[in-house]
Amino acid sequence: MMSENIENKVKKALEEIKPKIQADGGDIELVGIENGVVKVRLKGACVGCPMSALTLKQGVERLIKQKIPEVKSVEAVQ
Repeated sequence: MMSENIENKVKKALEEIKPKIQADGGDIELVGIENGVVKVRLKGACVGCPMSALTLKQGVERLIKQKIPEVKSVEAVQ
C-alpha cells in the first residue's frame, strides 16, 4: 500500500528532525497523512513559540518534501 510507504518515510524523516527540536525543549509527532498533507503536532516549548510556524515550514516541511516528493505540505494540528 503506497500510503503506508509514505508514512514510514515521513516517520523516518521526523526521527532525523526530532533531536534538533528536542534540543530547544520541544517535540513533534506525526498525527496523520491525508492527500499528501502531513499533519503533525508540535509539543513542549514549540507550543506558543512565535518561531514554531517558521520552523515547521522552513525546516520540517522543506526537509520532508525533499525526501518525499509525494508530500505536498506539512501542517500543525492541535
